[in-house]
Amino acid sequence: MNPDLFKINIIVEENLSVYPFMITPVFVSNQKNIQAINQAFSGSKKLLIAFFEEGSNEDFYRVGVVGEIMRKVALPDGRMKILFRGIGKAIIQELTSHSPLEGSAQTFVYKPYNQEMIEATLEVLREQLQYLANVNSSISPELLRATEEAQDPNRIVDLIASSLKPKKSQAYELFAKDDVQERLLLLIELIVADIENQKLQREIKSRVQNKMDKVNKEYFLKEQIRQIHKELGLEGQKEEEIERYRDKLAKIKPHINEEIHKEIKRQIDRLSKMNQDSGDANIIQNYIEWVLEIPFGKLSKEKISIQNVQKQLDSDHYSLEKPKKRIVEYFAVKELLALRGKESKDSKGTILCFYGPPGVGKTSLANSIAKAMGRSLVRLALGGLEDVNELRGHRRTYLGAMPGRITQGLIDAKSMDPVMVLDEIDKVGRSFRGDPTSVLLEILDPEQNKEFRDYYTNFNLDLSHVVFIATANDISQIPAPLKDRMEFIQISSYTPQEKEQIAKKYLIPQELKKHGLKNYEVSITSGALKEIIEKYTRESGVRNLRRQIATIMRKSAQKILLESLDGGESKVSINQKNLSDFLDRIVFEIDPADKVNRIGVVNGLAWTSVGGDVLKIEVVRVLGKGNLALTGSLGDVMKESARIAHSVIKVLLSEGKLDTKLKTPKEASHKDDKDKRVKPIYEYYDLHLHVPEGATPKDGPSAGIAMASVIASILSDRKIRADVAMTGELTLSGRVLPIGGLKEKLIAAYKAGVKKVLIPLKNHQRDLDEIPSEVKEGLEIIAVEKIEEVLQETLV
Repeated sequence: MNPDLFKINIIVEENLSVYPFMITPVFVSNQKNIQAINQAFSGSKKLLIAFFEEGSNEDFYRVGVVGEIMRKVALPDGRMKILFRGIGKAIIQELTSHSPLEGSAQTFVYKPYNQEMIEATLEVLREQLQYLANVNSSISPELLRATEEAQDPNRIVDLIASSLKPKKSQAYELFAKDDVQERLLLLIELIVADIENQKLQREIKSRVQNKMDKVNKEYFLKEQIRQIHKELGLEGQKEEEIERYRDKLAKIKPHINEEIHKEIKRQIDRLSKMNQDSGDANIIQNYIEWVLEIPFGKLSKEKISIQNVQKQLDSDHYSLEKPKKRIVEYFAVKELLALRGKESKDSKGTILCFYGPPGVGKTSLANSIAKAMGRSLVRLALGGLEDVNELRGHRRTYLGAMPGRITQGLIDAKSMDPVMVLDEIDKVGRSFRGDPTSVLLEILDPEQNKEFRDYYTNFNLDLSHVVFIATANDISQIPAPLKDRMEFIQISSYTPQEKEQIAKKYLIPQELKKHGLKNYEVSITSGALKEIIEKYTRESGVRNLRRQIATIMRKSAQKILLESLDGGESKVSINQKNLSDFLDRIVFEIDPADKVNRIGVVNGLAWTSVGGDVLKIEVVRVLGKGNLALTGSLGDVMKESARIAHSVIKVLLSEGKLDTKLKTPKEASHKDDKDKRVKPIYEYYDLHLHVPEGATPKDGPSAGIAMASVIASILSDRKIRADVAMTGELTLSGRVLPIGGLKEKLIAAYKAGVKKVLIPLKNHQRDLDEIPSEVKEGLEIIAVEKIEEVLQETLV
């Protein structure tokens, strides 16, 4: 079978009125078509619309429009109305079912073209279209603007053809050609013919105009439209829809202000006076259907209970004590306001921001909050978002305009107070389409979001009842004004013990269920689980751990299935001995600490986006003039820290505060006699400091005391303790300043088997309560304030 073929449900329409890149309402009365729509809507929602051949009610053309069913409505007269969004064209290759109609299709591909020739032809086409617009009022300025702005010549042809409405055979010939040059030339011929036709009609109308009475003319036109609707079976349908819209508006009137009511009513009145087949009528009808779906006045009635909240958080998450405590405090305030009857006027949407490495449970905490509140959850992925209109909505003058994602989120939630998760708020981009952070400022400010204006709806929406929860990996990437609107809750890395408990209580049972396995069929020993955590994952959270467990479950399912086919009943047990049969590759998260003390190698602690890490900083000396070379993809701040460390150690050597075993090189002794002065030892040697994994960028000041220790080691010819690691910023005066990410760094030291860790005194005083107890018990944590204290602990 051709891999380019795909199966799809098909309906056949009378007229070619649907094109790619259009959102169009389609009315269907044929039962076979209705069955095909229902079957497509219950599955992928993808549908192919084909068209009957001219003069036939059975045979149809093989090239049609592939698109998505956005909405379907059963009408009282037995017909069905769908809102169809065209995506592209396809060629029907073979029919596999006739009731409902289904077949295999292949994506329609246009031939390559000469860009210069096409540009020249497009200029002629635009010139003729402008001329036609001067004599034909049905050619809208929006169409002229769209053809000027569009870049794809094939899309330009489809846009113009949808407005010209040529004869069926001509329309299909234009639709089905795959040569863009031929399409453009044929379209120019049709436009020229239409211009001549319009000229002739104008001449005839000018002759008749003086003989017609104004009242008789209006009566004639209205009667003509009524008869056309009667022939098409549309009589009464428009009135029913208008009445339905007015009923919906009357129901929501108590919950909306005068501005919103006036705007919606104005658009309904406009639609009632329009011809149903006009393009503007479709745009207005889409608008009315969108805005009437907004759940005005609908708020959740669930009462908040902090006992339920605590229970929900504990059942969904292991550990995370500090974030859970803060969330419970937030709900306690909400419950107290509700009990004292002040919630509606005093409480405002609180914006929490969970930040931390990937996979630690930021989004799942938001899910738990929504469950505890009994509210709908709406997730907006902001990663890479650059277009302001994605959030605020597109103005209705643009083709394919839709409400913004905030408004669509309210519609999906069916309430005005959902829990809305703004995922990856630190990865919002800025481009020529605008700065989305400016819109987020309005959305997240409780003083402004009462009147959030969506460009599509053209009225203000009240977002003050929405609970906004943002997630981020690196809050330093969030603009300062946006930070001011949020309250940050850090979710740090998990310890190996915490990961083991999470795997036992959550991950393994969930993956067993997901893979159709029973609890007794697969077992993973504690030793195997610890080895998976230590040797097969490299992360702060548990996302990769879940993937590794899923891999085990897949292979276990295959093994159980194969053995059951042989008539046996199988159980799979994974232990340390057979773990390599289920998992392919070992990824050491952190290199274990060396057991032998060495000169010129030190254990530094670093923070990364996936948690803490142990950096083995190395330095060598060669005969020279006291210069310092730095390698390892270091940032500017880290390079400055290395130079500061070098200067601090040189001062200690000059003042005799650091004992050195190095001696003056023999080849330099005569030179010293000539200079008539004794040079300090560091002037005889050039140093080369390197931080391994040179392909990984590294920056920050927290490696200052580690680099000072390794430089002191190489210049004093003394070994550094292999079981000691350290972190701290160093000043020129030798003071040790506090650093960030202490929890992740100490967890990394604990995993690497380090015995003793040196940290700044300020961190020791204020941050140790956040460190897991097993880490504190497994490490000797020493506070240092000066470089002399550091060297006393590190040098042998």
